[in-house]
Amino acid sequence: MKLYSWNVNGIRAVWNKGLFQKFIEYHDPDILCLQETKADPHQSPVDLPQYDEFWNSAEKKGYSGTAIFSKIKPHEVRLGYSENILNKFNFSDNYGDTSKEGRVISARFDGFWIVSVYTPNSKDKLERLEMREKVWDPAFLMHIQELEQIAPVLFSGDFNVAHMPIDLARPKENVGKHGFTDEEREGFENMLSAGYVDTFRKLHPEQKDAYTWWTHWANARANNIGWRIDYWMASQKLIDNVKKAQIHPDVMGSDHCPVSIELNV
Repeated sequence: MKLYSWNVNGIRAVWNKGLFQKFIEYHDPDILCLQETKADPHQSPVDLPQYDEFWNSAEKKGYSGTAIFSKIKPHEVRLGYSENILNKFNFSDNYGDTSKEGRVISARFDGFWIVSVYTPNSKDKLERLEMREKVWDPAFLMHIQELEQIAPVLFSGDFNVAHMPIDLARPKENVGKHGFTDEEREGFENMLSAGYVDTFRKLHPEQKDAYTWWTHWANARANNIGWRIDYWMASQKLIDNVKKAQIHPDVMGSDHCPVSIELNV
């Protein structure tokens, strides 16, 4: 089973360029997790009859949003967080309510969950770092652990953090900057400590120059001056079923590229 995740940075734009269709034709995912869809379902031009589409769009138009496209019909789909989590945390800050930005969607299949997540960016001046550290990261981990009570979890998306120095081209220059703060890295480490596995690093522990996002500035993508901030994470119970983990920098259309795993089921 081929599982892909891609922050498309606006699904209408990448479809209208013809690049989404090209990606689907070549890679043919069985399940595709999307982030930053920036559209409601009725606004989407996507026409792919082989997939069932499940969307969690932000209340704010043209912003954020996640989706799961699947050739296999899920048993259930959950949008966002449980009432338990919503009651436990205050997701609002000066920039909005992150629980209403369509950032998480979860689908249950035979034997496992698939989750697509678009983690809030802590912003250039770290204005959202406190919300990220004290609210979002612990809430998301709690969400995964709630799902785990039912079935093992595979979760993917744009986590907006490079975990280790190997995960970005210029670590020294970016220490303490958004996406590479101690707090964000600790949030990622907490997922690992809870028993979840970074599938790409599990299978490629020493691979350098493996990035999933590049700034638009200074020919960063052409020069591969990037960050690995998009991941497929797996429950311990599933890690032995993950046979391949790849990054696809040749797929154009967004400032991110897709990441994928192959799962034996």
